[in-house]
Amino acid sequence: MFLISDAMAEGAAAQGGGGIELFVMIGIFFAIMYFMIIRPQSKRQKEHQKLIGSLSKGDEVETTGGMLGKIINVGDNALQIEVSEGVIIKLQKNSISKVLPKGSLKQD
Repeated sequence: MFLISDAMAEGAAAQGGGGIELFVMIGIFFAIMYFMIIRPQSKRQKEHQKLIGSLSKGDEVETTGGMLGKIINVGDNALQIEVSEGVIIKLQKNSISKVLPKGSLKQD
């Protein structure tokens, strides 16, 4: 007992803690993770899928790369947008980040 006093040894033995507190803390941790990370991400994913499903010819869109264009043709997995007069590119539907209000491309 040269290095540890008797009072310190008794205090260390009393700090054992039960298993219930551990499970409660783990449950609280997962609840916080769910409400701060998982739930908002799934909500954004559902909104994006709804946006992808509502795309139609003539919509003005912005891609994830920042390109702006007007939809010329809509396929099952891909679409064609006109980014400039006579310049048509083919993209996957998932690369569309948002639909712009009508006439917003003419203002630029």
